[in-house]
Amino acid sequence: MQRTKDEFPDFNPNQLLDGLHRKLQLKNDAALARVLEVNPPIISKIRHKRLPVGGALLIRIHEVSGLAIADLLSMMGDRRRKFRVSDVHGKPRTSELSNASWPVPAR
Repeated sequence: MQRTKDEFPDFNPNQLLDGLHRKLQLKNDAALARVLEVNPPIISKIRHKRLPVGGALLIRIHEVSGLAIADLLSMMGDRRRKFRVSDVHGKPRTSELSNASWPVPAR
């Protein structure tokens, strides 16, 4: 299910970017891009809500700013308490487990 912009009315990545400008004392988005070591169009696409703030960028922002990930998410307006991760990906099928021959450790 794809989410629309109206489902999260308080979500605004501009608040995060503006907060980083203040915290890091930067003049513009180009300076922020240099500090984060990303191409300037990435910052522009995030600011115009054409690209989400991905996990890798969020971690990079955390490393550069020293702010906690939860604080960074809060700055964007993301107020979720839990993040759901699928338990299906990477889980072996039951049939694969029953047919597996596990190695016996040597003594």
